[in-house]
Amino acid sequence: MTPPDAIPRSAATTRLSIDLAALAANWRKMRDLSGSARCGAAVKADAYGTGADQAAPRLAREGCRDFFVADANEGAQLRPLLPDARIYVLNGVFEEAFAQTLAHDLIPVINSAEQAAFWCGNADARPYALHIDTGMNRMGLTPAQALAHLQGSAPAPCLVMSHLACADEPDHPLNATQIELFESLKPQFAGIEASLANSGGIFLGSGVHHDLTRPGIALYGGEPGSHRPNRLQTVVTAETRVLLVRDAKAGETVSYGAAQQLTRDSRIAVCGVGYADGFHRSASGAGVPLRSAVPQGAFGALGGARVPVLGKITMDLTMFDVTDLPEDAVNAGDWIELMGPTITLEEAADAAGTISYELLTSLGSRYARSYAG
Repeated sequence: MTPPDAIPRSAATTRLSIDLAALAANWRKMRDLSGSARCGAAVKADAYGTGADQAAPRLAREGCRDFFVADANEGAQLRPLLPDARIYVLNGVFEEAFAQTLAHDLIPVINSAEQAAFWCGNADARPYALHIDTGMNRMGLTPAQALAHLQGSAPAPCLVMSHLACADEPDHPLNATQIELFESLKPQFAGIEASLANSGGIFLGSGVHHDLTRPGIALYGGEPGSHRPNRLQTVVTAETRVLLVRDAKAGETVSYGAAQQLTRDSRIAVCGVGYADGFHRSASGAGVPLRSAVPQGAFGALGGARVPVLGKITMDLTMFDVTDLPEDAVNAGDWIELMGPTITLEEAADAAGTISYELLTSLGSRYARSYAG
């Protein structure tokens, strides 16, 4: 986890502003949409890059009591901040993580028959969750393995869960297949809480909510797939400092490989952000294989006006075309938005040919962070 005061904001060339009040509002929205189900929160991957040490306690103050992390180390870091919460470890348990799991009172999500045998044979009836694979072919016991476990002599899990593969595509037929299979298994775990819905699953309706929902990307302002336009509050604003503004003539080229040739006399804002900061090279204005859906590359924003990326994004620097702005509107020291209230998280991800999850979790360590709310 990145301490929020680790990088002096005044000296940084990139900065992140994390709106914890917006995070809390998004959780309340997911809670309300979850109906009678309890609403948890996925805070794995450092709370999707926003800082789990800030995000998780804020969600706990809002009333969240169920948190999901990837591994035991993430859970151990959060336990002092969430002394009364249930912290589930999605990657399960293995021998080397066993002591860490016990010491910090973590709840492993058991994903295989081997994990089930190990935990139930060594954990003295400590709580665990059981993951059943209903069609994703990633983590989880097969239905047959899960039923054999539930009907055996091992202590019952505190939660039975599965994970939707296509919840971000509401009309995908696999959703119905997984939902129906999970429902058909429910009689075998009567009296045990059940969980199926991630962010996208919550939007699929009450039949998917069961006892506990597990929103992730929606908490951080990302739309879970096809659920657009954005109905969630902006949590993350990323900005880069203008280092210098230069003039260039029509016919000259910009950045590595001379991939972009200027078609007009231009003013170029050179900014201190690059792919080392998670501003992906694939979002370049020219010179990289781009998606056919968004061929022009990324934009920044200054004073609400969009300015396109010029040429290839480099490790530490990116160039923006500010020719269309008034001459006195852009100066060294100004800040250009990379994503936030003007450039949505989804737009920024689309421009890089990726998804909001990857964009958030790849934010580099050079951002100076500030938190509000």
